[in-house]
Amino acid sequence: MRFSSTLTALAAALPFTNAYWKGFNVAATNIDGTCKTTAQWETAFTKLAGLPQDITSVRLYASSDCNTLEYAVPAAIATGTQILVGVWTEDSAHYTLEKNALEAAINAHGSDWIVAISVGSEDLYRGDTTASALATQINEVRTIVRDLGVTQQVGHVDTWTAWVNSTNEAVITASDFIGLDSYPYFQDAAIGDAYDTFWDSVTATRDQVAAVSPGKWVWVTETGWPVSGPDYGDAVASVKNAQTYWRSVACSAFESIHVFWYAYQDYGASPSFGVFGDNGDAIYDLYKC
Repeated sequence: MRFSSTLTALAAALPFTNAYWKGFNVAATNIDGTCKTTAQWETAFTKLAGLPQDITSVRLYASSDCNTLEYAVPAAIATGTQILVGVWTEDSAHYTLEKNALEAAINAHGSDWIVAISVGSEDLYRGDTTASALATQINEVRTIVRDLGVTQQVGHVDTWTAWVNSTNEAVITASDFIGLDSYPYFQDAAIGDAYDTFWDSVTATRDQVAAVSPGKWVWVTETGWPVSGPDYGDAVASVKNAQTYWRSVACSAFESIHVFWYAYQDYGASPSFGVFGDNGDAIYDLYKC
């Protein structure tokens, strides 16, 4: 399936709206491994808001780690940023800390800063849990936040291969939204094929979701191309290819689906998907599409 037919079908299935979330994944740690302070969160959010795309939403991976919500939520409120909240589900002690941190943030700051809540991240892809256990956790977190008056959607983030696996249908049923992580780089796609590979993963996920639980939106919660790192088949990590991927995928996705780009910074990782370098400057041109 080529891009033209894929995107046409996708656009036809979406509600008529231009109100798509445009965000970045942002880690809670700094280059030296220390946890971000509220001031450092505010610096990150301000930098993203200053991009030509007017990025005013972010995805955070956890709630309690590094006191993420305790420090990030005041910064988000101060900068007009909204958060796709992550609740880590493993292990049970960590999961309890995550729920407590989320509840504390809502009690302290209300819920206007919340985009949605993701319970777990790629748990099914890693094989760390079962679909039924994860569905139970999604429903539990939804009950907790509904009792606090929060109406935002509660869902899960995973790879497209996990979503199209029929054994995971319980998670689709339990989720209000479907968070999709799509990386053509890890599918060994050459940069010239990455555009179509990305949209094919979106379409495959959307079709499976529609078959199991019609009417639920698929969000792209992670995608990007690495600026450095090893080759995967025909996929080559480079600044040039990351720029090309942004020019093609970001510029189409931002206009047609909720997207959270990976990643704001990615210090020392290999491959490294970080868009902003150690000096705080963008590694490639994030021009307005």
